[in-house]
Amino acid sequence: MQKIVIVDFGSQYTQLIARRVRELKVYCEIHPFYEVLHKINEDTKGIILSGSPASVHQSNAPNLDQQVWQKIEHLPTLAICYGAQLICHTYGGEVQKASLREYGRANLTQIRDQTLFKGISSQTQVWMSHGDSILSLAPSYQIIACTENIPVAAFKHTSKPIYGVQFHPEVVHTEQGRELIANFLYNIAHCTPTWTAENFIESSIEHIQWQVGQSNNVICGLSGGVDSSVTATLIHKAIGKRLHCIFIDNGLLRKNEYQQVLEQYQDLGLNVIGIDAKQQFYTALKGITDPEQKRKVIGKVFIEIFEAEAKKIPNVRFLAQGTIYPDVIESVSVKGPSATIKSHHNVGGLPQRMELELLEPLRNLFKDEVRAFGKLLGLSEDLLNRHPFPGPGLAIRIIGEVSPQKVKLLQEVDAIFIENLKKYDLYDQVWQAFAVLLPVYSVGVMGDERTYEQVACLRAVTSVDGMTADWATLPYPFLAKVSNQIINQVKGINRVVYDISSKPPATIEWE
Repeated sequence: MQKIVIVDFGSQYTQLIARRVRELKVYCEIHPFYEVLHKINEDTKGIILSGSPASVHQSNAPNLDQQVWQKIEHLPTLAICYGAQLICHTYGGEVQKASLREYGRANLTQIRDQTLFKGISSQTQVWMSHGDSILSLAPSYQIIACTENIPVAAFKHTSKPIYGVQFHPEVVHTEQGRELIANFLYNIAHCTPTWTAENFIESSIEHIQWQVGQSNNVICGLSGGVDSSVTATLIHKAIGKRLHCIFIDNGLLRKNEYQQVLEQYQDLGLNVIGIDAKQQFYTALKGITDPEQKRKVIGKVFIEIFEAEAKKIPNVRFLAQGTIYPDVIESVSVKGPSATIKSHHNVGGLPQRMELELLEPLRNLFKDEVRAFGKLLGLSEDLLNRHPFPGPGLAIRIIGEVSPQKVKLLQEVDAIFIENLKKYDLYDQVWQAFAVLLPVYSVGVMGDERTYEQVACLRAVTSVDGMTADWATLPYPFLAKVSNQIINQVKGINRVVYDISSKPPATIEWE
């Protein structure tokens, strides 16, 4: 399959580059600069070099292996911002610290190229974000665009399909950025727009059938979320009843979620076993307050229950997981191994312990692509549009120790919040919404009585893929109504607050 390889130098916009390429129906992969060499193969139609917060003059500036540079010499390449400066610096041009850091909107003043800039108007707005600036180019390169403040806004090699731009075509502030990326993909790298839902499903089914073989069985731990549901449905299309799904009620799901989701899975024709294991999880979580420890305990109990059930199924060779592309990207640091922010939601250790191979058919998809493919597979809108839900469930939305009483309290609060979001057509306008039970008690007055009860926090965010997020500006009258309903109907809560933190610096979940 043809692909574009995106070399990541640590830019905050690297994921956006991939999204723009995928939107143009061309498959692409992101790889950190230090391990990209063996990712460039006969399927690679072109290379995109990302930006970076670094300067090419830093002693530890990210750079490419000499063998990668040799591959770039023979492949269509689009270098963005830092990538453009690195090409210039590597081949003998001059890059120096800009006297004034260029950040924000600018307009091209001259365009001297009708390949990369085909159909792009002069004076078009572009988005700048760089501290260094290209002053001059090597002899084999020429300027193809300028702005009022910088003489080299874009350049190209005189005989090879290598292009560089000092602005960011992937961000929406660059007015014709999509057209520029399309020109590179179609006119320079000669890609064909074949990355479609239909083609993905067809090729995935064929690959699953080939990978699993004619007689092996696959097990899949369902969570009720979009990723695992689409994963299971896709594999079921490929191998039918040889997929064995296990849906464990850990007692940490939303209100009535276990039964509702189990029925939906059965309606889809999935071969699914439901297991009520609430008490085992509650017992294991007793006395634990640390978020990371909660995750580990939940993972351990899940593995024990899952393993016991899986042993009842003969000839199991594969474990299916709903890993998606942001999971893969976030697990790799551009600067090398990094500290754990929080454990991955997929249960680690299970494949090795049970000597299973992983089957991850969605690992190259973004969340919106997963939903689009799920729709074609026949999943209901209700299931596909469900907000993301963490693997540890409500355990990490109860700050402090988890107990059945706290879970029930939070389930009631969360249900009121979600039901009202749906009632007032706000549910699909936010990426994720939920309630958090705080370990805080406050004084209140209800009727003529003084109360001393807990505080609930409501959280709603907007996002594209969960990698960054802004708090959702829900209408004040709506929040007032929800707060009033929660305090009146949920005994044990007498105060409701709303979280207005964005990611970064906060994470979407509290723990």
